[in-house]
Amino acid sequence: MKTIDFSYFIERYNAGEMSDSGRKWFEKELDCNDKLRNEVILRKRTDEILKNQNVISLRNKLSSIENQRKESSTLAKNPKKIRYIRSAAVIAGLILIGSIALFTGKSLNNETIMKKYYKVYEPPASQRSATTGTDTDFTLALEFYNKRDYERAAALFNKVLGNKPNDMEVVLLNGVSNFEEKKYPEAKQSFGKVIDDKNNLYIDQAQWYLALCYINTNETDKAKQLFKVIVKEGSIYKDNARKIIRGLK
Repeated sequence: MKTIDFSYFIERYNAGEMSDSGRKWFEKELDCNDKLRNEVILRKRTDEILKNQNVISLRNKLSSIENQRKESSTLAKNPKKIRYIRSAAVIAGLILIGSIALFTGKSLNNETIMKKYYKVYEPPASQRSATTGTDTDFTLALEFYNKRDYERAAALFNKVLGNKPNDMEVVLLNGVSNFEEKKYPEAKQSFGKVIDDKNNLYIDQAQWYLALCYINTNETDKAKQLFKVIVKEGSIYKDNARKIIRGLK
């Protein structure tokens, strides 16, 4: 089994964006991995330091503007000095506005979208029929999937699809597994098949992950179009899709 890159999970854990099952899995990893635990603590402290520095910087700029305003009131008889102070205040104000924009109005890039909005699909066990539950290949594939060994999971999902090519849940899981392996062409094909089938419970998920495929392959226009479809059709992902549309350049 390949080594897990914990960077993505650390960011989601510190941001409080993990699902209950994901958090339990990650905390179990923390219990037996001192190096990972120290990395989580270090990143959290770093984020706090950066946040405090940003606040201090904004306060200093506001204080500077206020000091200049007070100084201008005591030098009303010096027109040249007043003009200088006013210019400095305008510049400081523009810097402040720009700083605030960095926190509130910056556009979303691909990496930000993935960190903020992407969560791996978690298959509800209740949706599997008793017949499928006895399928050894599927059961093993699902075990690999839940352990985040997506390469082996995809190989077994493909094997299952050899006998059941129209099982749309398996098609979706195969697509997500390939997505996690950054095999976007294969993932797109799976998600497209689910969408084209038009008669299954996984169309919302397929549209969402296909749009994120487009984000990762820099096909921004296609991503925007699909996010708009997601909003229009009232998908479970409509709120996130709307936010991404507003943030995309």
